[in-house]
Amino acid sequence: MTRHAIQAEGVRHSFGDVVALDGLDLEVEAGTVFGLLGPNGAGKTTLVRILATLLRPTAGRATVLGHDVVAEPLAVRRRIGLAGQFAAVDEELTGRENVEMVGRLYRLSAAEARARADEVLERFDLTEAADRRVATYSGGMRRRLDLGASLVGRPPVILLDEPTTGLDPRSRQELWTIVEELRGEGTTVLLTTQYLEEADRLAQRIAVVDAGRIVAEGTAASLKAAVGAEVLAVRLADPAGVDRAAPALADLAADEPVVDTAAGEIRLSVTDPSASAEAVRRLDARGVTIAAVELRPPSLDDVFLTLTGRHADDAATDEEAA
Repeated sequence: MTRHAIQAEGVRHSFGDVVALDGLDLEVEAGTVFGLLGPNGAGKTTLVRILATLLRPTAGRATVLGHDVVAEPLAVRRRIGLAGQFAAVDEELTGRENVEMVGRLYRLSAAEARARADEVLERFDLTEAADRRVATYSGGMRRRLDLGASLVGRPPVILLDEPTTGLDPRSRQELWTIVEELRGEGTTVLLTTQYLEEADRLAQRIAVVDAGRIVAEGTAASLKAAVGAEVLAVRLADPAGVDRAAPALADLAADEPVVDTAAGEIRLSVTDPSASAEAVRRLDARGVTIAAVELRPPSLDDVFLTLTGRHADDAATDEEAA
């Protein structure tokens, strides 16, 4: 197996006047979980569709296990599994029938597809519901079935496009465990997500995507270290006062303070721990009432704010509209 299971070089894609990918470069090492972190519209889903041969790039080149997604689409499809934001299962079929059908699409014999379906259904705790119509399944069960079906052909590369969106905490934890097991078995997983905790826990490397480009890449620890300071978060009792209060704290920060008007919060990257006490003194002198003050290490959300000026879960709908 090639060292890099997935490679993208200068990949571009546009939907009319909307640029979804703008010269994106990416290398995913075989046998790892690679996280693509970014808001809706950043280009994550477009990249997954290109890697799955569902879209042709406008420019650039992408390969999966050395096979070009444009020149060798069949070879790519035989080596990947795909689970998206919405479970792609047939509600009129049973869970078993869904998995067996995908097995046959992987060119397994009928007997092998049945045997693999039994394995997958047991692994995903769906054996008892296997012969029920999928229309009776919960959202978490459908998502597990969708992921299980993508694994029935035992592909060496799995593309997971925001697989836990909308799931309850228990179902999300279950899927996280499955992803960790896949990596332990040597499967390469490309995971797109808006959930910072998800990327932090699962991915050995993370790329931050914004406006169709990768703006930063590294381990979770290295990305956090790149912020270069602790984060001081000051939340005001009256959110309407943040724009007035922020200038009073500006010179305490290593960078421009980030103001979240809706939450009534001011975030500053600080190198001196005493900055928290000074911030309290300054705002108290101005008659600004503080609800909470927190000094903590940077998170992936702080990395994203530093790089893009907005939170990872902020909606940017250009890609969705396209």
